Amino acid sequence: MVKRILVALGGNAIKQADEKGSPEEQFRNCMITCKLLAEIVKSMEKNDGMIITHGNGPQIGNLMVQQEEARQIVPAQTMDIVGAMTQGQIGYMLQQALLNCLKDEGIETPVCVIVNQVQIDKNDPELLGKAASKPVGNFFTEEEAMAVKKEHPEYIFKKVKPVGEKAWRRTVPSPYPMANVEGAAIRKLVDAGFIVIASGGGGIPVIQDEHGRYKGVEAVVDKDLAGERLAEVCNANVFLILTDMEKVKLNFGKPNEQDVDKMTDTEAKKYLEEEHFILGSMEPKIKACIQFLESGGEKAIITSPDKTVEALEGKTGTLIYRN
Repeated sequence: MVKRILVALGGNAIKQADEKGSPEEQFRNCMITCKLLAEIVKSMEKNDGMIITHGNGPQIGNLMVQQEEARQIVPAQTMDIVGAMTQGQIGYMLQQALLNCLKDEGIETPVCVIVNQVQIDKNDPELLGKAASKPVGNFFTEEEAMAVKKEHPEYIFKKVKPVGEKAWRRTVPSPYPMANVEGAAIRKLVDAGFIVIASGGGGIPVIQDEHGRYKGVEAVVDKDLAGERLAEVCNANVFLILTDMEKVKLNFGKPNEQDVDKMTDTEAKKYLEEEHFILGSMEPKIKACIQFLESGGEKAIITSPDKTVEALEGKTGTLIYRN
């Protein structure tokens, strides 16, 4: 059976939490991640395929700070445009790093980046009130977050980690992805043998007006949920989510915390109902895996970037599969 894998890279695959996000740091992290991706490609058969998507939380947060600080000098760009900018930035770094890693392995598979739009519902609840749930930018202490809030009362800050001093981040609307606008083009590239990097940061959120014309929205679509939509379009049978944990945990941050080696989609739904997973963090990842399996996917795996190869071999990570 042809193996087609969609890899969803978390922000830590590009920028670590304790880093400033310099070009040198980000390129170094991309190289580390892409060496592992190149190992996967090396093990693939001729007609297998790979699609890559990635987060952009730290990058879009930092770029939004730059927009704000330079407002008196040059016009600030809207969040959808900033999302497109980070798609290009991160896509370029991953593309170059992966091409170089493949070349080191003697592999000539072409890699391309698509600046990708994702359609959302203009009436999505996330766009209303203080429902915004997607963390972006740097982590803050509660005091630091409230200090920024005084300067920008329109910002929404939420505690996104149950433990740790810097557990607060700014949150922005994260509407549900309905469709991948460039999906058909991406599918053709994958069918033609390209490794495609797309839907970065969840894609650029757009709505359609009454005439069918697209328009950008100031929001950030969850990259794992959008990645699942892309996996459906490309007929992927394996969905690999790389995050900052080797395995999914139940009772995260509590004394009875425990790793999960594997679970069925039914068990995953049960754990969701019992609120084991953090909103805006592990929760959308689990939802994306369930949706992937229900749409016909073979298996979903969640693990950390350094455990990529071992997880695909079934040696670690959390495997989620259909009953």
